[in-house]
Amino acid sequence: MSKVKKKKKVKIQRLIPAKEQVYLEGPKSRGYELGFLIRVFRQFLRGFRTLHFMPPCITVFGSARFDENHLYYKKAREFGQKIAELGFSTMTGGGPGIMEAANRGAFEKDGTSIGCNILLPFEQKYNPYLTKSVTFEHFFVRKVLLVKYSYAFIIMPGGFGTMDEFFETLTLVQTNTITEFPIVLFGKEYYKDLIAVIEDMAEKGTIAKEDMSLVLLTDSIDEAMSHIARYLKSNYTIKKRFVRLPWFFEKN
Repeated sequence: MSKVKKKKKVKIQRLIPAKEQVYLEGPKSRGYELGFLIRVFRQFLRGFRTLHFMPPCITVFGSARFDENHLYYKKAREFGQKIAELGFSTMTGGGPGIMEAANRGAFEKDGTSIGCNILLPFEQKYNPYLTKSVTFEHFFVRKVLLVKYSYAFIIMPGGFGTMDEFFETLTLVQTNTITEFPIVLFGKEYYKDLIAVIEDMAEKGTIAKEDMSLVLLTDSIDEAMSHIARYLKSNYTIKKRFVRLPWFFEKN
């Protein structure tokens, strides 16, 4: 009697698992949509509770792929130190690379180092230099809170995510949703082609030249911090605050 060889079943697993599809599918059941709304509300509430009583923030964006030996990692680390010396919190996406460097600089100066993390199937994880952190499921929730609690953005060299934050902020400035908001674009060589494209847009009339008036392109950390400090001094004043009640059970 001949033996029949059994074929082994091979299980294929995604290297990058897909998230649950929520977008580009039109309306789902009303029960699902209500659950989605509640989950989004809870993420906003978690962000308010974590960030409301934090010192004023300056947010640093940049690539997650630079290690500590890279020039831009070292520059971002110095930015974190300068922000702490200015008396502000350093806020990032909480991950590795540029984000880690900026948080590390603030941490080393005993400043407040905040990470607003996002759930991703790869690359993103908390860096070890955070004094306060919060994790979001959806990018749009994180974007709203980053803009809400930031007084300036420092855009280091980065990829799609960094460009997304940069152009989103420019759109908000252009539409007067936020006004007089300083944006530092750090890395003249890295961003020269991007600036050329934006200037060409202005020449063709698709954007106004003044839309870029608050964007400083520089290779100097001191120039960048002076640019931000001048804006803060001319637009804000220190005001004594009374004891604030934690309506949302905010932390600290």
